[in-house]
Amino acid sequence: MAQPGSLSDEDVEHLRDELVRGREPTVWFTADAVGVEAGRSARVVGLNDPVEGDFIQVRPAGSHDELSFSPGELTLERPGRKRSPAGPPAVSRPSMEQRMSEIENTTTETPEEVAAGDTAAVEEAPVKKPRPAASTAKKTRVADVVITISGSIDGDWTVDVVAAKKKALRALPVTPAVVGQAAKALHPEVAESIESILEQAREQQTAKVEQLRAELEAAQKALEELAG
Repeated sequence: MAQPGSLSDEDVEHLRDELVRGREPTVWFTADAVGVEAGRSARVVGLNDPVEGDFIQVRPAGSHDELSFSPGELTLERPGRKRSPAGPPAVSRPSMEQRMSEIENTTTETPEEVAAGDTAAVEEAPVKKPRPAASTAKKTRVADVVITISGSIDGDWTVDVVAAKKKALRALPVTPAVVGQAAKALHPEVAESIESILEQAREQQTAKVEQLRAELEAAQKALEELAG
């Protein structure tokens, strides 16, 4: 449960307004603050989304670290003071001495004064590590897909597909023409590599056709001579 005097919604809006004006307002840690001595001062340097819980970014006096705290761990009340209760103004008018005393007591302390007063607290109190902001991005699991095209200059081409470490297709036959078209659609360098292999296959098949044609002509001639 938050201690009395911790930051209210109105206090948070006040801090937000101060940050918009380029100021770093001073707050103090309550007894609920984890890892920080109660009563130690800090400067507010930023406000995150309230749904994160510890959304108030502060820099404790005498430290360069920026830590995250919840409204229940901070207060606008300086140690040893209490807020004036809300109500109608007092009937009696304060004297001049009382006014001067109030002005002196409400003088804003400088960052140097805050740092000097809290040096001992920095050495004694453990520093609270900043908590990583919760990511709101929805993580999508993408299955790994590996497509392997195998072939040779003999003209035998196959495709293997492995999806999520399981083979979906194994040694699926494809024609050289399909391989050439797919290579052109992928990338010019891929098309160039595949085209060189296809060209070698064409030359080899052309040579084989010429050899078979010569053998056929020789067989035909021999047949004619036998028939003669």
